[in-house]
Amino acid sequence: MLRVGDQAPDFEGISGEGKPIRLRDFIGRKVVLCFYPKNGTMGCTSAACGIRDTWAGFEEAGIQVIGVSGDSVESHQKFSSKNDLPFSLVSDRSREILFTYGAWRRGMKRVSRKTPIAAERMTFLIDESGKIIKIYRRPIPGSHGKKILDFFAEFQKDLAQNTDL
Repeated sequence: MLRVGDQAPDFEGISGEGKPIRLRDFIGRKVVLCFYPKNGTMGCTSAACGIRDTWAGFEEAGIQVIGVSGDSVESHQKFSSKNDLPFSLVSDRSREILFTYGAWRRGMKRVSRKTPIAAERMTFLIDESGKIIKIYRRPIPGSHGKKILDFFAEFQKDLAQNTDL
C-alpha cells in the first residue's frame, strides 16, 4: 500500500486522445492522479465536472490532472467530450496502474491482473519531484476539485514558510 512520502510509481497508459501518457513525463510539475470506477456514473461525472469547474485554479497553480479507470479509450473520448473535460483520462484496461496504486474496490478479491474489477475512487497528489504528498481515499465527488486546490495552496504556503527558516 502506497503512503504519503513514497515515490509515486511510474506508469504508462493510453489517453483518451489515443496518445501514450507516462507519469515520468510530468516530473517538475504537480500532478493529481484520480482513480475512478466508471465513465458516466453519477459520482464519477460529479467528480470530473467538479475539477472542470475549478480548472482555472489548476491551471494557475500549474497542476496536471490525470484520471484513470478501466474504461476503453473510446469511452474516455465520449465521456471527456460530453462533459468538456480539460484534462487527460487514461485507459487502464489491464488494471496494471490500478493494482500498482492499490486503487481497486475494497472487499473484492484480486485474483489476477485480468480480474475485471473496478477502480476505487482514490486520488493521489504528487509533488514536482514525484513524491506522494496526499492521498484521498473515497473522496466526496462534488467538492473534490476545491479540496485539492485548497490542499496544494496550503502545502505551498507551508513549503515557503519552511524554506524561509
